[in-house]
Amino acid sequence: MDKVVLLLSILSLGISSQPITDSQRLFSIAVSRVQHLHLLAQRLLSDFENSLQIDEQRQLNKIFLQDFCNSDYIISPIDKHETQRSSVLKLLSISYRLIDSWEFPSRFLSGGSAQRNQISPKLSELKTGILLLIRANQDGVEMFTDGTVLQLAPYGNYYQNLGADESQRRSYELLACFKKDMHKVETYLTVAKCRLSPEANCTL
Repeated sequence: MDKVVLLLSILSLGISSQPITDSQRLFSIAVSRVQHLHLLAQRLLSDFENSLQIDEQRQLNKIFLQDFCNSDYIISPIDKHETQRSSVLKLLSISYRLIDSWEFPSRFLSGGSAQRNQISPKLSELKTGILLLIRANQDGVEMFTDGTVLQLAPYGNYYQNLGADESQRRSYELLACFKKDMHKVETYLTVAKCRLSPEANCTL
């Protein structure tokens, strides 16, 4: 809660009077949050992979390469060139939807409870920060005023009772997709933040 209050207090400083300074501070917080989430995702996936036999790892890697992440239905840049051409508002709105899509599924990630329990509150804090950045953008004021946010089915039948092999595949899929999406959001927010510094080189 304290971190959310901090984000709100930063916004209250008056983005309209000092748009670059305040936006940069908000972006710095958001980038820091998603970097931490990406690191947690990497650790959880690595721990899960280390618990598998070599043959199991290979099989799951093959399956994942052929499979979809649920969040793939959120339209996003297909490569780094499109990412660099996208507006700040577009990158923020995609990031918001990606983070929002994980608030519920993140509760079912496999891994140590100490790491896993950090994820849901951090996702919520990050979503709040991204929404503040969207609202601080003149063109984005009306984007979420109707309360409409893209809702995705929470990974199909992931929460049904599954056999041991299927449960293992689903756990791997969820962890791999979480890592993939946190990497996306980290990239989008980093590029968007860089845009606030005209002299910076934002090349990926």
